[in-house]
Amino acid sequence: MRILLWVEFQKLRRSNIILFTIFATILIAVIVFAGGITTVSDDQLTTNVSGWYMTITQVWATMFVLPAVIALLGSYMICREEQDDTLKSLRLIPVNETKLTIAKMIVALIFSILVYLLLFMITFTTEAVLHFSNLSMAVFMNFLKMYFLEGVGVFFAVSPIIAIVPYLKKSYWLALVVAEIYSFAGLFMSMSNTLKTFYPITAVFGVSGYYETSIQSYSCSFGILILCSCISAILLKNLNHKQKGKND
Repeated sequence: MRILLWVEFQKLRRSNIILFTIFATILIAVIVFAGGITTVSDDQLTTNVSGWYMTITQVWATMFVLPAVIALLGSYMICREEQDDTLKSLRLIPVNETKLTIAKMIVALIFSILVYLLLFMITFTTEAVLHFSNLSMAVFMNFLKMYFLEGVGVFFAVSPIIAIVPYLKKSYWLALVVAEIYSFAGLFMSMSNTLKTFYPITAVFGVSGYYETSIQSYSCSFGILILCSCISAILLKNLNHKQKGKND
């Protein structure tokens, strides 16, 4: 498994999707900051209120950008061998396709976490420049926890999209479009306390601690994300069975 993980990381290093993701992450941070300058008062922007930039960026990134980017990367990794016609060569080695798929999903999960940590580093550094005296270790750890859990949660939320695209044998770019619509719909789902608890994208906010929830709501949101991961596991398992059947 370690070798498979290492190989997948090496493949990603040569992919333009990494640069695309870094650019998208920096861009959303810049857009939120530019918007904040025009909507936040001078006192909030400089000295009196800390955390507004990290808070707003966290929401905008999850509603508009990062789920689509993470879904694109995950689907790209799963679809790449078949669409680039390298799957036949892998079968000659031979490679355990189930372990290979698990390795790809683990790398996608790590990638999701790293993207959110990159966004955290950008936003926290900006907050420190704006009002360093108001920041504390408690604030740092609280936002670090939220960004980390959002990285994990968003991966689980979009994992069915990552799995369904190769299962339907569609282009991995479809994952970007579907995930963008899927995450944008979270804006409307968040208007209802019930829907935001059970809709995967907004459930991420409850699990990460972005907003306070009851133990029951937290458990329901956590369960929804686990259900998403189970659905993706079933789809990927069936995908491997279909590929083995064709190979036989």
